[in-house]
Amino acid sequence: MNKKVWIRGAGDLATGIGAKFFRAGFDVIMSDIAVPTTVRRTVAFSPAIYEGEQIVEGIKAKLCKDISEADAVFKSNCVAVIVDESGDIMREYKPDIIIDAIIAKKNIGTKKNDASIVIGVGPGFEAGVDCHAVVETKRGHNLGRVLWNGSAYPNTGVPGNIGGYTVERIIRATADGTFKAAVHIGDMVKAGDLLAYCDETPIYANIDGIVRGLLQDGVRVKKGMKSGDVDPRAEREYCFTISDKASAVGGGVLEAVLSLLNPRVN
Repeated sequence: MNKKVWIRGAGDLATGIGAKFFRAGFDVIMSDIAVPTTVRRTVAFSPAIYEGEQIVEGIKAKLCKDISEADAVFKSNCVAVIVDESGDIMREYKPDIIIDAIIAKKNIGTKKNDASIVIGVGPGFEAGVDCHAVVETKRGHNLGRVLWNGSAYPNTGVPGNIGGYTVERIIRATADGTFKAAVHIGDMVKAGDLLAYCDETPIYANIDGIVRGLLQDGVRVKKGMKSGDVDPRAEREYCFTISDKASAVGGGVLEAVLSLLNPRVN
């Protein structure tokens, strides 16, 4: 494609986007913070930051210490991952396409003039103002829809309904401290089972299901911080494959970019 794609964020939703672009032939760079807090880390490229590399659905991502290493990563047929919380490296690199998939629920610095094509993912962006298009992330009829005007649905603060549960399936830190898991992603648990500790304070499961997401050990957490999730559907495959939501959002972002690169004349 000979187009430089930069995706801000390397969590599970961003990885669903990155996988679509990689498979479509684009060279992809993804950026994240120095200590990622992705809970669905088995299906995210962000762990490459602390592991050096990460494989999701057969696609390998490699950490770049600086932008000069990106070309070598592309030649090895991998996604490049770099630490760039501020976006300064991104702007110096001057990518052709920028996709803001940080999922911060607000725009924390992306501008429409940052690149020829700028796509905002989820709430916090207005199409035509701070990006060229917005892609909806709220589960439901419009999930993955490209918006050429206006904004995505605002953040409700309520997690999407999965298997009849919303807030109950989220694992949250019970105290300020250092996170330490007592289970692994893919483990079956019952309501009341011990899942992890925040320093010495335990975290227990609210529902029966399978552990689909969990922070890595050693992350500093604040009380109430999302630290994982339990999936009541209890399908182990879902722990290790890109979700329906991430795939739908990724498809919408790819549609938006291709529409801008190859506009159809009516």
